Amino acid sequence: MTGDRIEDRAGPGDGWRAAAVVVAAGLQVGAGAVGGAGLWGEAVGEVARSYPTLLLPPGAAFAIWSLIYVAFAALAVRQALPGQRSRTVHRRSGWWLVVAGVLNATWVLLFAQRFVVPAQVVIVALLACLAVAAVRLRAPADGWADRLLLHLPVAVYLGWVAVAAVAGGATTTAAYGAAPTAPAAITALLFTGAAAAVAVARLPAVAGFAASVCWALGWIASGASVPSVRVAAIAAVLAVVVAVAVRLRRGPDPADVAWG
Repeated sequence: MTGDRIEDRAGPGDGWRAAAVVVAAGLQVGAGAVGGAGLWGEAVGEVARSYPTLLLPPGAAFAIWSLIYVAFAALAVRQALPGQRSRTVHRRSGWWLVVAGVLNATWVLLFAQRFVVPAQVVIVALLACLAVAAVRLRAPADGWADRLLLHLPVAVYLGWVAVAAVAGGATTTAAYGAAPTAPAAITALLFTGAAAAVAVARLPAVAGFAASVCWALGWIASGASVPSVRVAAIAAVLAVVVAVAVRLRRGPDPADVAWG
């Protein structure tokens, strides 16, 4: 049994936390369905396209939300099982994931109503919560179940939201008639790539994170109408790929061997 599996006696707080994670997973799915169909205000995609920027990826990129919701739901169900509730790793990350789920649902409802500034504040807060949850997972994964049903969902979620927060900032400025120029978009992309590369070197689980960051940046590159912006997005992807290669070459850190 690894250090991450050391358990204390289960308490009532574990049950409440586990239930809250399940509820947060449901909220995200519900809000995503409502926001995607435009049942509360306008469809999220329509709102985003009404404020075009050089950092807005094509619509196909957002299919990753289905993966995020399914993976988060799987995480929620597993952590609620009797044998999982009292694990230290869930106690350390659970409430942060609850807040993340609530923030995601809140973002959808705000953005659908074109409250773009509050929505941007919320997505930045969502990014912060996911980052804390990811860092608090810093412990050896207890087998493939942890890698696939704990580390991977959080890592993929964090990677996508990291880029979405940057793209959302561009959308927010565009909503006020100040869409980023090509130099500003290039700077934002290069900064995002550099920040993601640093995160790859430091996060306990990086495969899912790197994949979702590259997914988002790749779609931005494919949809960019300005060649220099496309090159910057590709350069950001390459920075992340190089960081992953360096991490693999270095080998897993004994303190955090989870690559899911």
